Amino acid sequence: MDALTRRRFLIASGVTGGAALAAYSLRDVLATAGDRDPAAKTLVLVTLYGGNDGLNTVIPYADPAYAAARPGMAYDPAEILDLDGSAGLNPGLSGLHRLYQQDKLAIVRGVGYPRPNRSHFASMDIWQTAQPERPGTTGWVGRWLDTAGRDPRLAISFEPALPPLLAGAESAGATVPGGVLTLPGKVTPELLGGLGAAEPGESPAVARAAACFADLVRVRDLMDQVGADTADDEDDGDTPPATATGGAAPPLDRQLALVAKCIEAGAATRVYSVSLGGFDLHADGKDAQRSLLTKLDGPLTAFAERMAGRGVVVAVYSEFGRRVRANASDGTDHGTASDMFLLGDGVRGGLHGEQPSLTDLDDGDLKFTVDFRDVYATLLAEVLGTDPERVLDGWTGRIPELF
Repeated sequence: MDALTRRRFLIASGVTGGAALAAYSLRDVLATAGDRDPAAKTLVLVTLYGGNDGLNTVIPYADPAYAAARPGMAYDPAEILDLDGSAGLNPGLSGLHRLYQQDKLAIVRGVGYPRPNRSHFASMDIWQTAQPERPGTTGWVGRWLDTAGRDPRLAISFEPALPPLLAGAESAGATVPGGVLTLPGKVTPELLGGLGAAEPGESPAVARAAACFADLVRVRDLMDQVGADTADDEDDGDTPPATATGGAAPPLDRQLALVAKCIEAGAATRVYSVSLGGFDLHADGKDAQRSLLTKLDGPLTAFAERMAGRGVVVAVYSEFGRRVRANASDGTDHGTASDMFLLGDGVRGGLHGEQPSLTDLDDGDLKFTVDFRDVYATLLAEVLGTDPERVLDGWTGRIPELF
């Protein structure tokens, strides 16, 4: 391909087309292999969009108020995966229950923040900025990134759009869409190689953008390999898109498989963001939530076992829990406090935090017993090795027993 044709093509394609950006981002992430500090840990954040029902996730079945508040949604104690004789996990979480029995899963109960907001958008902004009083324009991971070198490859998302979580004041993480990459029929490896060849006199930005065309075949092969790795567990296509605050992401098993590939390749990335949506279940919520939790459980358990010994810690959260009392449609409406899951190397398994009362309520909702910034501060200190006060506006809370 002559230089003029190549240059016109790059300009006509905008240089920053979606496929090019996807290739460039993944190329850059994998290019950091070998730059990583062997002692550095990795944080994987799993966002459950839509407001997961915490009371039917970690179920306080021994409290009679549970069944009384949810006559059509309460689980029979015989179905529940027991934790401590008074609470248990949803039947869809058998893999996480096994990890709990091995002291590899920490469950933090009653997590929330003061003056809770029941809007999906507003509450997710609060969780991702870690600024309950007045959410700003930067995410807590983005502010960490500002202090950690400002390299976008240190914090990446396999979601369709960059979550506010990864936006800093002076830098931002990278988004690497994790779907299947299909090349047009007439696009050959030779053509892509010609587009990616360096040309004298071009700007660094054009040269870097052009190089990603040459990497599309490599990226496609990596995506195909991830697809083969997850073929047996492929999503059935019925998973609802993320509600309100999250776009339609690839299946969770594919996202986590890409994370695993990057970690195994030795990428320098320290934080990964993945998501699962569909938890806004205002009607017929019991069976639908169990199905979604099953789609969380399998990939998450497999990922945790695959990553054992690699310094990887996973944190699972949602923007809020649900109301204690079921509604007339056997669903639940927007609530407040809920549970967080932590698992991975160094995590001390067990139940942490105090279970909120089911009868002493705040306008029908649970009163939080653990501020989520305590969890974030612990992750910043123990996993990312930084001073949490610099990132969390001077917050000093911790949960040291988690590690």
